[in-house]
Amino acid sequence: MHTDARNLPNNSVLEGDICIIGAGAAGISIALDWMNSGYKVILLESGGFSYDDKVQDLYKGKTTGQKYYPMKSNRLSLFGGTTGHWAGMCSPFDNIDFIKRDWVPDSGWPITRKDLDPFYARANEKLKLGPYQYNLSYWQKEVPNLNPFPLDENVVWHKMWQISPAWGFNGGLSKFYKDDIVNSKNIHLYTYSTVTDIRANNNVSNIQHVVIKNLAGKTHTVKAKHFILAGGAIQNARILLAANTQAPRGLGNDNDIVGRYFMEHLEIQTAELWLFKPFPTDLFTFFFDRPKLWCELAIAENVQIENKILNGTAGLSPLSSAKNKKERMEIWQDEDPRKSLDNMLKNWDESSQKAEEEIKGSIERAYEFQTRIEQAPNPDSRITIGTEVDALGVPRANLHWQLTELDKRSIRKVNQIIGQQVGISGIGRVKLKEFLRDENDNAWPTGTNGGWHHMGTTRMSDDPKKGVVTANCEVHGIDNLYVAGAGCYATSGAPNPTLTLVALSLRLSDYVKDKISR
Repeated sequence: MHTDARNLPNNSVLEGDICIIGAGAAGISIALDWMNSGYKVILLESGGFSYDDKVQDLYKGKTTGQKYYPMKSNRLSLFGGTTGHWAGMCSPFDNIDFIKRDWVPDSGWPITRKDLDPFYARANEKLKLGPYQYNLSYWQKEVPNLNPFPLDENVVWHKMWQISPAWGFNGGLSKFYKDDIVNSKNIHLYTYSTVTDIRANNNVSNIQHVVIKNLAGKTHTVKAKHFILAGGAIQNARILLAANTQAPRGLGNDNDIVGRYFMEHLEIQTAELWLFKPFPTDLFTFFFDRPKLWCELAIAENVQIENKILNGTAGLSPLSSAKNKKERMEIWQDEDPRKSLDNMLKNWDESSQKAEEEIKGSIERAYEFQTRIEQAPNPDSRITIGTEVDALGVPRANLHWQLTELDKRSIRKVNQIIGQQVGISGIGRVKLKEFLRDENDNAWPTGTNGGWHHMGTTRMSDDPKKGVVTANCEVHGIDNLYVAGAGCYATSGAPNPTLTLVALSLRLSDYVKDKISR
């Protein structure tokens, strides 16, 4: 069922069992999990079904520290959320991502990979992926010519991704689930419903209602038994910090953790791979006419431990095309996400055309590594709110993105290790980019990219002094307020975050189901 909140009588009161705030990957996944459950689910979306620049302007804010994309354009405010710009890449986190690592400050989750495995399988279904199989050996039986490089798998291994058909250029999750949500009898979707405040009981242990507003000048109240924030790592932190009438520091922020530990994936062109002769494989090639797979070179767990580095992977792109691509951080600087996307796609088309001209009649043997690496948890990398407010009166979110020496050392070492293994195998040589060659250089190149992967601002921990939410994603000290999504990550892992955030959201959904049934 769908209602445009701009058309409701002013000061309407909406009531349900569950209130989900945000209709992106996390919010839609949870809502679908409650379909036909007999419970009334209220799903709130700040935007509508298509882009609205005035609504998008509510995301505007300032950035400091390491250069970042404009706040207004790095997320989409509409049904389906940023899956409208999603590349669809899905792979589970590794075992090492969940454990305490003595060389990674504030690492360690209160859950393990094994705890998430059954939810990963369910997330695969929600994201329209194939079987919950991410081993190369499985896919080699399904798809021909997936030949791996002859590397020592105990040092460098081949990590598999599946590509969701619900990716951005195919309409995102909106295309696949809009009708299901709109036609549902127990899911009540309200578009143009931006949460501007969260109100609790007197001792701030239980949420009573949330206030929603829209640019049509309407204000409404939503009452429920349980409230789930699913607005993304930046917006979730923002609304908790802004809900400071009853809790001066913001809800869940007694220990000044909300907004801290903002993490991204560093995605940087780091090295060139030159093969001595063409290598017969389709493993690193994306195809549209068969199971959509992707593979990257990853560092084995024992090697990460031995070298005390972060987890990272390297993907291959033909050098002829990659060398003509501009850094995304440089071309995605328009505050209108549509214009930034057009700029990026135009550059990609131009680089492909130049590549075709260069390689005509020749054999391509040169590739570029794009390394994706987790960012070390850093409390000074954070979301804050200031005095400037948006059109609905909510303080704007500001981002200070800050990297560390461990980030730079790790990305250098990942490429050195892969280069060594390529040399040992006899298939070619790896040439590091200039910015990685000096072991004492901790500076970052101008075009250092983030993957648009926002994580960590409401991190999970059993200790309320070290995290915002529990292992079940429940805000410490508030028995009916939860956070869904990648903001709950304690560390950011190497793979793209969407598969894991959906798995974690489905685990949260089960927890709330059990709680409400009791």
